[in-house]
Amino acid sequence: MRNKGIAYLLWFFFGFMGIHRMYCGKWITGFVWLFTCGVFGIGWFLDLFLTSGMVDYANLIDNSKFNKSQNVTVNAFINSDK
Repeated sequence: MRNKGIAYLLWFFFGFMGIHRMYCGKWITGFVWLFTCGVFGIGWFLDLFLTSGMVDYANLIDNSKFNKSQNVTVNAFINSDK
């Protein structure tokens, strides 16, 4: 689970390098931020409003991966009785 407080701290201190985006699993745009200094500062500012949603989305994706692995285990157990 990613934390919004940590994401915003990373955005504030290292946002121009894209570290907050990498923390949220957005590696490609994180490297774009790294090589363009936060898309020349404009992207860094916009991420003030977007970071919360990025954290929510990253947590949603992590939870869905976890739930899928549980379902596979349960389904394999149910199907083994037949």
